[in-house]
Amino acid sequence: MKIFCRVLLCNLLCIGITSSASQSVAARLNVVLIVADDLGWGELGCYGQQKIPTPNIDRLATSGPRFTPFYSGAPVCAPSRCVLMTGLHLGHAEIRGNRQAKTAFPEFDEGQFPIRSEAITFPELLQQAGYATGAMGKWGLGPVGSTGDPNNQGFDLFFGYNCQAVAHSFYPESLWRNADKVHLNDHPIPGHKKQPEGEVRMEDWIAETYASRPIVAEAEQFIHDHAEKPFFLYCPFTEPHVAMHPPVETVNQFPESWDDTPYRGGNAYLPHP
Repeated sequence: MKIFCRVLLCNLLCIGITSSASQSVAARLNVVLIVADDLGWGELGCYGQQKIPTPNIDRLATSGPRFTPFYSGAPVCAPSRCVLMTGLHLGHAEIRGNRQAKTAFPEFDEGQFPIRSEAITFPELLQQAGYATGAMGKWGLGPVGSTGDPNNQGFDLFFGYNCQAVAHSFYPESLWRNADKVHLNDHPIPGHKKQPEGEVRMEDWIAETYASRPIVAEAEQFIHDHAEKPFFLYCPFTEPHVAMHPPVETVNQFPESWDDTPYRGGNAYLPHP
């Protein structure tokens, strides 16, 4: 559950989009921060990978700096995100693991241990500076209604997975839009399961809505809605984290020769033909 920040298109806080080339240098730039979850640097075309096309990321990498010694703050989800949001290394950051909030706060049935209200996140600072702030993807720093709720940590709008454990499923029952649950799938697919017997069929492991699609749609809508004023958009996508569960049309882009004997699940991966 690592976040390899060095492959975040290496644009991190460097992606600025202005509405006019005539704007002054002092104009506040829009910022889009894209995070890939568990993506190794060698898995991108811009770093030499040749089997899986990554053309959009490669184009972004071509237009900006690329780094090699640029590491995440921790090897697992919640603490690495705490480091990213607060700028504190793990000697000072308050989240040190993926501890579930319910171990200390039984009123919460999902979500990780929350960061404190006293924590200062850089989205809070941008919000105070007049930026519209949105986060679309995976949070992992505190349940809805807690001190770590993204709405309490500098984000006007959050859409996606609050809990990193729920995010192991790419076909969950629901996602969160701020404090409201948004229903996605009547027949959600678990993030971890095995099929010891019988024919492994892809259609048995696919539900109605692949979660990343509405997440991307919300991100696009956020940009559209705030095009005339400064905004910060944080996109911590779940791909390619396990269970590595792409939709059929994505799988069909790759050679059948890659197919092997059916995989029956295990080691955090779902069965596939």
